[in-house]
Amino acid sequence: MKIIDLGVPMEAVPGQGQAVEVTHIPHEDGAAGMRQRFGCSKDDLPRGLGWAVDTLTLSTHAGTHVDAPWHYSPVSEGKKARTIDEMPLEWFYGDGVVLDMRHKPRGSAVTVDDLKAALKGIGYTLKPGDIVLIQTGADKYWGTPEYLEAGCGMTRESTLWLIGQGIRVMGTDAWGWDRPFWAIREEFQKTGDKSIIWGGHYAGIEKEYCHIEKLANLDKLPRPCGFKIACFPIKIVGGSAGWSRVVAILQ
Repeated sequence: MKIIDLGVPMEAVPGQGQAVEVTHIPHEDGAAGMRQRFGCSKDDLPRGLGWAVDTLTLSTHAGTHVDAPWHYSPVSEGKKARTIDEMPLEWFYGDGVVLDMRHKPRGSAVTVDDLKAALKGIGYTLKPGDIVLIQTGADKYWGTPEYLEAGCGMTRESTLWLIGQGIRVMGTDAWGWDRPFWAIREEFQKTGDKSIIWGGHYAGIEKEYCHIEKLANLDKLPRPCGFKIACFPIKIVGGSAGWSRVVAILQ
C-alpha cells in the first residue's frame, strides 16, 4: 500500500487569505509547567526538560479543509444546513478521480462540457460515492502571493452536474472552489450578473454537498483513478468547515 499526502502544510504564509499563527512552546518552558503540576524539581525531569506544546490561532478555512453545507448558507435543500460535525463519515472515504483542468486559463470557469471531456479522456464513468478532485495546478504557487489568484474554478452549473452524478464530496487544489475572486469581480462588474457570485458554493443551497479546498500534489498520483481518497474532517461542533489530512491510498 502507498499513501500520498494531498494536503498543504498548516503554516503561517503571508498573503494566503486566512492567517495562521503558530506558537511553539519549547521543552524548557514546558518543564516549568510540569514542575508546577507534579510538585517536582528540574532535577526530577530527564535532562531537566518537560513537554513541548503548540498553540494555533487560525480559521477553519485555513490549510486543507472540508467545507460543510453550513458554510454556503443556513439552508440546504429546504432545511437547516448541516455543520461539519453533522456530516456522515461515509461521505469522506471513497474511490478518487482526478480531472485535469490545468489547460484552462487562469481565472476561467470549469464547465460541464469540460468535466465530460476530462472523463471521456480518461475513460471513466462517475458513480455515486466517488470523490472528484479538480486539478488546476494552483498548488505550485503555495507560499507565494500568486496562490490566492491562481487556477480556474467551478461554477453553479458544473457543481450541480457533479452532484447529479451522485458525487457528494469534491475538491480542488486551488485556494477556493469557485473561480478566484478577482475573476468573478471582473465579470460581475462587466455584466451585472449576480448569479456568478460564489455560484459553486451557493449550489449547496439547492443540493447538499461538501467540497475540499487547498489540496496539493495531485500531480504525484500515478493515475487519474483507481485509488481511494480519505478526507475525514475534524469534528468541530457547529463548524462551517473542518481541517482534513487528505490522502490518496493506492494498492
